[in-house]
Amino acid sequence: MGILNKNEVERIFSSAPFIADLGLELVSIEAGECRSRLVLANRHLQQDGFVHFGVQATVADHTAGAAGAAMARPGQIVLTSDFSLKLLRSAKGTHLECIATVLKAGSSLTVVESEVYCGTADNMRLVSKAAVTLAVVSPRDVPAKQA
Repeated sequence: MGILNKNEVERIFSSAPFIADLGLELVSIEAGECRSRLVLANRHLQQDGFVHFGVQATVADHTAGAAGAAMARPGQIVLTSDFSLKLLRSAKGTHLECIATVLKAGSSLTVVESEVYCGTADNMRLVSKAAVTLAVVSPRDVPAKQA
């Protein structure tokens, strides 16, 4: 896994409005692996005080996309084409951490596994795991930014 498209990963984290609103931050990027972190707030919780499935899914998906994008050639982008998330236990803590690992980087499809951990600095537990398939595409037209 020799390609490392850091600029695309940084773009993915810095220019996605929903991700900025959520508060997801890029921690590190290496060829084949991306790590992210989300400091939890009340808005990330469901009605019983646990981290919402949608929050965990977004963290897993976006981090997987960044890991896949790091392996793409310049000018290519990745788009999620298939996504599956398994909740392993209730998620409660101060923050989430996600590790996304590229299992297979292909010219048209890339498969990534994301593990989401939740807890406190000294006690993190695996709470969910995602399998993500990304389509690798070369866009003909880049959409204009909307105000």
